[in-house]
Formats: sequence, structure tokens, C-alpha cells
Amino acid sequence: MANFFIDRPVFAWVIALVIMMAGILSLNQLPIQQYPTIAPPAISVSAYYPGASSKTLEDSVTQVIEQSMTGLDNLLYMSSQSDSSGNATVSLTFASGTDPDIAQVQVQNKLKAAEALLPNSVKQQGVNVTKSSSAFLMVVGLVSGDGSMNRYDLADYAYSTLRDPLSRVSGVGNIRLFGSQYAMRIWMNPEKLTAFGLTPVDVLNAVSTQNTQVSAGQLGGLPAPKGQQLNATIIAQTRFENTQEFANILLKVNKDGSQVRLKDVARIERGAEIYGADARYNGQPATGIAIQLATGANALDTAKRVKAKLADLQPFFPKGLEIVYPFDTTPFVKLSIEEVVYTLIEAVALVFLVMYLFLGNLRATLIPTIAVPVVLLGTFGVLAAFGFSINTLTMFGMVLAIGLLVDDAIVVVENVERVMEEDKLPPREATRKSMGQIINALVGIALVLSAVFIPMAFFGGSTGAIYRQFSITIVSAMILSVVVAVVLAPALCATILKQPTHSEKERKGFFGWFNRLFGRATGGYERGVSAVIKRPLRLMVIYLVLLLGLGFMYQRLPTSFLPTEDQGVIMTLVQLPAGATQERTLGVLGEVSKYFQKQEDVASVFTVAGFSFAGQGQNMGMAFVKLKDWAERPLPSQNSSVMVGKAFAALSQVRDATIFPINLPPIPELGTAAGFDVMLQDYGNQGHEKLMAARNQLLGMAAQDARLTAVRPNGMEDVAVFRIDIDEEKLSALGLNINEVNTTLSAAWGSAYVNDFIDEGRVKKVFVQGDAAYRMKPEDLDQWHVRNAAGDMVPFSAFASTHWDYGSPRLERFNGSPSLNLQGQAAPGLSTGDAMNAIEELVAKLPGGFGLSWSGMSFQEKASGAQTLLLYGISLMVVFLFLAALYESWSVPFAVMMVVPLGILGALALTMVRGFSNDVYFQVGLLTTIGLSAKNAILIVEFAKTLVDEGVGVVEASLRAARMRLRPIIMTSLAFVFGVLPLAISTGAGAASRQAIGTAVVGGMLSATFLAIFFVPLFYVLVMRLSQRKPDKTNKEENPS
Repeated sequence: MANFFIDRPVFAWVIALVIMMAGILSLNQLPIQQYPTIAPPAISVSAYYPGASSKTLEDSVTQVIEQSMTGLDNLLYMSSQSDSSGNATVSLTFASGTDPDIAQVQVQNKLKAAEALLPNSVKQQGVNVTKSSSAFLMVVGLVSGDGSMNRYDLADYAYSTLRDPLSRVSGVGNIRLFGSQYAMRIWMNPEKLTAFGLTPVDVLNAVSTQNTQVSAGQLGGLPAPKGQQLNATIIAQTRFENTQEFANILLKVNKDGSQVRLKDVARIERGAEIYGADARYNGQPATGIAIQLATGANALDTAKRVKAKLADLQPFFPKGLEIVYPFDTTPFVKLSIEEVVYTLIEAVALVFLVMYLFLGNLRATLIPTIAVPVVLLGTFGVLAAFGFSINTLTMFGMVLAIGLLVDDAIVVVENVERVMEEDKLPPREATRKSMGQIINALVGIALVLSAVFIPMAFFGGSTGAIYRQFSITIVSAMILSVVVAVVLAPALCATILKQPTHSEKERKGFFGWFNRLFGRATGGYERGVSAVIKRPLRLMVIYLVLLLGLGFMYQRLPTSFLPTEDQGVIMTLVQLPAGATQERTLGVLGEVSKYFQKQEDVASVFTVAGFSFAGQGQNMGMAFVKLKDWAERPLPSQNSSVMVGKAFAALSQVRDATIFPINLPPIPELGTAAGFDVMLQDYGNQGHEKLMAARNQLLGMAAQDARLTAVRPNGMEDVAVFRIDIDEEKLSALGLNINEVNTTLSAAWGSAYVNDFIDEGRVKKVFVQGDAAYRMKPEDLDQWHVRNAAGDMVPFSAFASTHWDYGSPRLERFNGSPSLNLQGQAAPGLSTGDAMNAIEELVAKLPGGFGLSWSGMSFQEKASGAQTLLLYGISLMVVFLFLAALYESWSVPFAVMMVVPLGILGALALTMVRGFSNDVYFQVGLLTTIGLSAKNAILIVEFAKTLVDEGVGVVEASLRAARMRLRPIIMTSLAFVFGVLPLAISTGAGAASRQAIGTAVVGGMLSATFLAIFFVPLFYVLVMRLSQRKPDKTNKEENPS
């Protein structure tokens, strides 16, 4: 095939140009994102039960929904939360690859069977099913620049005007508002109600009856009698629109004709629907709209569309209203992709310089350089065909591919130049002869490198999704690289290269000096190889020692899933003691905000009282701390992880709260914080008290364990609860109805949703509740009365008793069992894998009946750890089989395979020295090292085998092959090392990931090159002797003394 293109260079150029054009067209089609869809699809079911306690919610809503979720395809795990704010959420996580739309339909179908069993209040509010992750893509903040709007105005505008348009933006899965729209609030006065002989039930009935809409039909509606001349719509009763109309609701007409209206017994105002959240931006009143990404949506595109939609709406904003973005994960995504592109450019430049150094002339250097855009653009075309995206992983694959793709072209050019010099042939004839010598090696290298990466594409789960990106990218680049080496490179060699006019020894200048120096080094190397072959036993002992060192280092290397990145944002979770009020929480958040605003590297602070990823309640809060751009924070001391440590130390001095500053996880869809995520489960159903005791025991042991730090409960502490016990016998004796008692209690203390009203053209809700002054203390219960059958007003003290108790404001379940969530991190110098092992050891010491389950990132890390050794084993096996097929021998491949541990040794050593861990990036780097180690060995073994087949002795063939292939091996290896060096030493956004993969590959390549060039000839000689396939014709060198 090569000869065909040597004679038809224009044809070769046409093929190259077609490949490039396909890539250029694909570039416009490929979406850009940080990671592909790695997180498994998640479906969330949410319900709201006004006024319900967490226990009531769990028993009447959460468990009902959970128990209906059976028979769902590919369900991994199910978690649920029920809190005392009335919110119930059931999250179902499905296996990677599951179609989220089908999963959502299945969940909705199962939910239909459960809806009939849910309380009426819940059904009235509606049960929502969404396909979105729990993490926030971004938070849109609304601030009044001129102070004309208070926080309730801001929240109402966000809910009424912005929420619906934003929720319809493609890619938005769910929206959480830190605040609520306005509602009609009817605040009842129990003293006035009792004085008029009225109860909350009377108020509810009156509002429900009089604030209603009636469809009254038409005048002259069809069928009409003949001659009817009039047709008009009849409007009778309609929904109220202002406080005055509600104030005039008639409650009672006395015998003397006097009337009791709603304004006589209650205070009516347009207030907030929910008072649970209070947001501040840099200390100023604000509200926030948290955007959650839909499963499988593109983060960058979605954020862009959200900002575009807000820009469209901005001309219609009230005067003074400003939009801010206190939390946005997309700048990091965009910048990290840009950083990899810069790394790519640096890699191409460095590879060019290395090639120019070794080849010594610009014509020869241009040939491998031309291969770079052809192969890279072609690879983009393949990515588009497979439906992939431009993301961090595919770009890493491109950087790795640069070193690989020039290798083939370098081998072609270097061999052509050698043949031209040694055999004094013109370029065209030298190219023909050269391609005959090396085409098998080129195919062999391509097959081996493909064999290393192809098995990665077939692994499942989130780890498989990561591996697949590298696999397709690198294998595509390798195949295209061989195509270019066989099609374009020979054509270019035959037309561009010129026959040398003088030998390398006669050459003047820098390149002449370099070639003479390399020639002397080659002579020294040949003597070294000869000495190695003469002392096989000694070298094999050294090899075994290196193998033992490799095993020791692999065991000692800490494990993790992905490195923690500086994403330009810090989240701070705040939890006050149980029972603390929102006023106290706002005070603590004010201190948090002041601390961060004093830090030079902080751009803004957005705090929310009443909301946290650990739960919702008056004693919960969190802060979104936005850091300045990475360019303004170049020093290691300005890294987010360092700032988290400093903030933790400083804010631990705040006595009234527990404050945890945390980094964002590498993949937001897999959790809300970096570190580990574990569920402590009560498998024996021993009760909440014993589960809390086990949790506290575990936290105590974790505090003493040097491997763990910042271990915290991701939930809420038990709080004092005020229990009201109704005496059924007294109820009956007093002639009271239990339903009216419960309705009175629910409306007075818990807030009762009645129906809707019209406010500024929008439908909003009407709530009835006791005024604040009459529900603050236990004795206030006696102020509320229920009317009995005889018309007498009976106080609660007549039939109810009260006492204090303890209960949880937030109950959790995992896979149907009561559970508690704990999060934490590994101590400095250790990885999440070490921390997870420590937690497993500590849980084993707990009383019987308690166990653990991993969720989120930790679940994926466990799954990836189980796959790692299998992946390595399959890759090595496939490489061996490909080599056996290539050499038509079962023994020769061992000479290549025995070099692989030498490359792995270097990858492990440099990774340990730099303090990195055995994560997914390291594993990809290790697989790359396996392929590259084999590549160097193939270059020597292929030539040695050819010489042996020609009748040369095994030792002589090994020495000659080593000498002939030293230059291309060193050249290609250094080209690859310098190509990935920018990854290993990178800084800025996403640097941790680039450093992890770059370090493994650089370390592996250096050891695979400088150890392998001595060991490969020895391994080949030993394997050939052991296989007893030596040719009859031998040289004296085969029996060294």
C-alpha cells in the first residue's frame, strides 16, 4: 500500500485533506462540557405537607411513595428525606446508560398507584417528579440596587415572573427558590374568635365558600328557542383580588342583625407563602434562584441559555432590580477546557522542537508535524460520529495522542533517512525499502496500543463513562496515525526529503555536534547492552527486585476517584444548636459573611438562612462564597483547598454554631461536597434513638482516627418537640368532633392552605394561621377553643394534655431502611480511599444491626476500585494475544510483555513523589504507559526477529536491533514526554486533573524508555533461548563467557 502512495502523492494529500475537512465540519457540531454524562440518571419525587412533622411526613407520605417504587429497571439505590418544614423528597438513582425519560415515566406510573393513599393536603399541593441532579448548576441572585424592593418583593418577582420562563429553558431540570411568592395571609386572633363564638373551622369554611369561582353559563345559551336575540356570558362569583375583599368575608350574622366579618377576628395581609428562607448578598437583602441541571443536559449550554433568557427579560425588570451570579460552576468548566487547549498547543510546539533536535533538518521535521493537524482533526470527526463532546477527558486524550501520533511518522522519517545514508539510495527508493522494513512494526504498535485502550470502552458505570472518552479518542488517533504513516508520510518522504550530501560525522554546527555526541552515546549504549546480555542472572535479580518494589508501591499508593479541584467557589454549611431561631442563624451567617468579605481573594458572599444541603429549618444555613478569577489567585496559598482550611480554623471560633467550609466535588452531579459520602443504616429497625446513638459513637471514633478529618453528620440534630395528647374519652363526653379538633390545631399552629386568589394577574394561594403572638409559648394552646355539639366553646386544656419530648426535624431513609448521612474527608496526605477504609473499619465496631452503604461519589469510587485490576488484566491479556498473532509465536510476546512492569514502576514512583493518588486519571496514565512500554519493545524485537529470520544469531541480532532502533526510541519517547509535560506541570483551573494524568505518563514513559532499552535485548535473548527455537546458524556471541 505504501508503494502505491509513494507513486501517487497527490492522492495521499487528497485523503489527508478529506480527513481534515471532516474534522473541521465536526468541530462546529461538537458540544463543549467539563465531563460527559458520568453521573448516573437520578429521578426525584417531591411532595409538600403543610404543618406536618418529619415523623408524620415519613409515615404518611415518604414510606407510601417508597413502597410503591418496586420493579423499576436498573435502579441502583433509593434515598429519601422528610423534614419538619413539610418537605418530602424521594431520590432514585439508576445505573449509567439508563434512559432518564423512560426512568421518569416508570417512576410516574408507580407513583399513580400510591397517590390515592396520600393525605388530601399533599394531593392538593401536587406531587412532582423531575429528572434532575441534587447539585446546583448555578444560583441567580436578585438584589435591589436602590433599596426600593424588600426581600419579599424580590422573592415574589423571582417566583411570579422569572421562575416559569427559566424552568422552560432547555437543560433546566428543577428550580429551587430561596424565598416564595406572595400569598394572602389570614392571621387569626383566638381571643376575638372565642368572644364571637367562632372557631378556625368557621373561618376556613367561610373563606372556602365565599372566595370561589362559579361557572354560571350564558344568557341565551344553546339550545335556544327560535327568535332569541341575545347571547352573553354570565359572571357570578369570582376569586377575590385584594385584602379588602377578604376582610369583608361574612362569618356570622347575629339574631340582632349585627354581622361578624373576617376583619373582626383576624389580621389580613399580603405576606409570603413560605417564611423559611432569608437570603443576603454581601449583607444586603436578596433572593436566589438555584438552577438544577436536568439529567444528561449540557452544563455550559444550559447556563448560557439561562443567562440569555434573563438578558431578554432584563428590560422589563422593575427599576433598581439587579441580577448577580454568586454561584456558577460554568466558568471553571470553560476555563479548564481552555487550559487543556493551551496545553495542546504547548505540546505540539515541544514535540516539534524535540523532532527538530533529533532529525536535524526542517524538511524531515515537517513530515511528522503535518501529521498532527491531520490526525487531531480526524479524531474530532470520529468523536462527532460517536456522539461524544469536547470535554476535559477527550482533550486529555488528544494531548496524550499528540505524542503517540507523531511516533509513527517519526519512525518512518528516521528510517528513511538512515537507509538513504547507509545504502546511498535516493529518497523515493529509500522510502520503498524503508517501508518494507517497518510496516509490520507500525501495524504492531497500532494494534498493541489499541488493544490497551479498547477494553476500557466496555466497562460500565461512571468509571466506564470516563474510560470510554479516553478509549475512543486515543484509539481513533492511533488508527488515523497509522493511516497517515502509511499513506501520507511515505509520499512526503519521497517528495520532500533530499539525499544527504555528507555523512552525519562530517556535518558542521550544532546538529553535527549533537549527532556526534549521540553517536558516541550509541556506542556506549551498545557496549552496555552487550554487558547486560552477558550477565543475565544478575540483571534478572535486579528485575525481580524492581518487581517487588512495584508491588510495594502499588499497595502503598492511596486511592481516590477523582482529584479535588479549585472550582472558584467555596460552600459553607452552618448549623446552630437544635431549636435555635432564624434570627440567631442570621447573626451567625452575618459573621461568616464578614469573615469572607475581608479575604482578598473573595469576590462575593451569598448567604441563605433556613436552607442547607444538610437540611432545612430555622437553625440551618449556608453560604456560597465566590472566589476571584484564577488569574488573580496564582499562588498555591490562594487555592480554594487552602482557603477552606483557613476558614475552618477561623470560623471554628464561632461558639453559637458548627460551621463547615467545603470544596465542591469534582463532579457536582455525584454529590454536594468533596470527600466521602456514607449512609449509616439501621438494618435491624432498632429505632431512631439507637440509630442516633450509633451515629454519635461512630463520630466519636472518627474524631480519634488520624486518617479522618472534618467528619460531620449531613443532617439535623434531634430537637425538643412539644407533644399534644388528645383524650378520646373526654372528647366524646364533651360532644366534640375529632376532625374539628385536628383541623383547628392544624390551622391555628400549622398553617392551612384554603384555596387561591388573583394577585396582579397571577393565581396565588390563601393561607389561614394563628397570629404569631398566639402560638409562641406552650400556654398559648389554651387560648384556642373548639365548639361542641351544644354550641359551647371548649378550650384545649379540657381534653388535651401536653409534654416535652425529643424528635428529629429531618428523617432519612436509604433503600427502605432508616439511615443517617455522614460526610467527611481524608486527613492531609491521605486519599478518600483511605478514609473510606477507615470508616468501614469503624462501622464494623458498632453494635449489631447497623451497617453502611456508600452513595454518590463514594459509590462510584467503590465500583471503580473493583474494576481496576480487572481492567489491567484484560488489557495485558489482549496485548499479549495481539503480539502472539503478530509474531506468530507464543514465546516472542513475553520479551515485550516483560518490559511493561518497568514502565508501571516509573508511573508509580513519580506519582508517589508528587503526592498524588491512584485515581481514574492515574489508571488511564498507567494504561497509556503499558502501551508505550510495549511500543518501545516492539521496535527492538521486530528488527531483531527480522535479523534472526535472515540467519543472524540471536545475540548479534539483539545488539544490532538495539543500536539501530535507539535513536527512534529515544526520539519518540522524548517527543511523547515533552508532549505531555505541560499537563504534568500545569496550573490554573482544572490543574489537579491535568497534573494527575501527566505525572503518571511522564514517570512511566521515562522509566519505560531508559530501563527498557537495556532490558528488552536481554529479554529477547532469554525468551528465544528458553523457547528452544534458535536457528542452527549461530554466532560466537551466542555463547558469551
